Amino acid sequence: MTVERERLATRIRGELQDEPSVREVSMFGGISFMVDDKMVVAAGKDGSLLVHVDPGRHEELLQHPACRQAEMGKGRTMGPGWLTVDPEPLADAEQLTFWIEQGMQNNRAQ
Repeated sequence: MTVERERLATRIRGELQDEPSVREVSMFGGISFMVDDKMVVAAGKDGSLLVHVDPGRHEELLQHPACRQAEMGKGRTMGPGWLTVDPEPLADAEQLTFWIEQGMQNNRAQ
């Protein structure tokens, strides 16, 4: 396990600690965090964050700096609602909270 991934995973655990049904699963090359058996976010090996957002907000959220369309391997883009956030902005606790909340809003709406 990479140091970056583990640091991010520790921070995500803290953010989700009050959720009643959280479990961690190895998925998408990282540690995925499931709430009520639906994926919210995943900590990537490089410290990036894979976020499962509302597909209807995909284009809007994609406009955020350091955010890009998620890929499942080089050149294989994932569908609408799957975004990757680069590690640098996630160093800011407010940014991490913002992105986890985007994933949680989608999770609650499903």
